[in-house]
Amino acid sequence: MPKLSGDLNGELQDSGAMWVFLLLLVPVACVPSPSRPLTRPCRRCCDHLEPPAAGSAHSQPPPDSPARYQAATEVHTIINMTILKGDKGDRGERGTLGKPGLEGTPGFRGPFGPKGSKGQAGAPGDACKTTHSSFSVGRRKALHSVDYYQPLVFDTVFVNLLGHFNMFKGKFYCSVPGVYYFNVNIHTWNFKETYLHLMHNDEEQVILYAQPSERSIMQSQSVLLDLAAGDEVWVRLYKRERENAVYSDDVDVYITFNGYLVAPGSH
Repeated sequence: MPKLSGDLNGELQDSGAMWVFLLLLVPVACVPSPSRPLTRPCRRCCDHLEPPAAGSAHSQPPPDSPARYQAATEVHTIINMTILKGDKGDRGERGTLGKPGLEGTPGFRGPFGPKGSKGQAGAPGDACKTTHSSFSVGRRKALHSVDYYQPLVFDTVFVNLLGHFNMFKGKFYCSVPGVYYFNVNIHTWNFKETYLHLMHNDEEQVILYAQPSERSIMQSQSVLLDLAAGDEVWVRLYKRERENAVYSDDVDVYITFNGYLVAPGSH
């Protein structure tokens, strides 16, 4: 019996020590004293979602209510997400291009750049190439038609730049391709018909005509022609089907033929 009593006393002592240890673990500071009311009402985390009705008796729990003690002991955990940064992921695929934006206002003009270096010298040009051509010739003799066509040959030179007009044949030979202006002036013969053509190679271009009349008059014709190198321009008197003639004398020049380059061409 004494042994049993001693064992029992030892177990009771061990149990008492254990209860004392457990009581020390309980956070006594979490339980407010009933005799000391709370200085500020506690709120739940969801009170902002369900606000209490104004004047309601249940808007605030009584000071000695267990719910009030429970609200005071709740603990909220806040996690700083900025410290939970993971590893950098792989780069995604490039997206489709968006619509172009509105055009902005023009900017200010920038400063002038530095002067560039001198360029290389060009290739030497053609020393024989010219962009000028003109002539003006006259005739001091009258001319009557015959049974065939006659070129109007001239005997007086006013201008024959670079000799492009052939005085023996009465023809202008094109050496500088381009657009030319030509003009013919003649004096008619009394009671005779006047009938001439301005020719481009072998084709008739314009006519110079006057009917028979008791009065002699001055007649004129002009035209622009696009010529290639080697083309011929001349004046042709019509053959004899009617009495056809042009008048002139040794004193004055009544018949003239003129032409000059207006615009050089590329052919």
